[in-house]
Amino acid sequence: MGAWNGWYHVTSSTYGTWLPGDPRGWRSKGHKKHVDGDYRNPPPAGADPGLLEYCRGNLKDPPVRLTPPQRRAAGEAIVQRLLELGTEPIVMSVDGIHLHVLLRPPDTKVRQWVGRAKKHAHFVLHRRWGMPKVWQRGTGVRPIQDRRHQLNVFEYIRAHERAGAWVWTFREGVHRTTEQED
Repeated sequence: MGAWNGWYHVTSSTYGTWLPGDPRGWRSKGHKKHVDGDYRNPPPAGADPGLLEYCRGNLKDPPVRLTPPQRRAAGEAIVQRLLELGTEPIVMSVDGIHLHVLLRPPDTKVRQWVGRAKKHAHFVLHRRWGMPKVWQRGTGVRPIQDRRHQLNVFEYIRAHERAGAWVWTFREGVHRTTEQED
């Protein structure tokens, strides 16, 4: 099924914060290993003993948890780049470990457009805070099904502000980024 009017809900995580064996549930690459549960209905405790610790031990850098100033800088950089690339973001949130954005790209290469924006945000964060890595590989892309779904996703993303996320909506327009103020 295609996306309604070209709209997509895109998600991404920061590096090392959602690994195989996570108690919130997880999926193996290509679903090669079946895992019962997800973040809403987590798998039973101890379903994969030692897997999470094994994966944590294989990380090349520590897991990334963004501070409020880093969330803002990353969010502003992503919005700026998405707009420069000709996508149409209407709401975005960045919390300590997740990114959510509702957007309409110029074509169906959603991961490519968001990947470029995440790369730009990484450069901003690296330049300002020396962060070697920021984002986990991969991006979740879910097509919007209809207007009601679009409105629900918009409110879902905007509601992340109550939990401390940096949130931007199209209503705020484009402001000078933190990078430009330096």
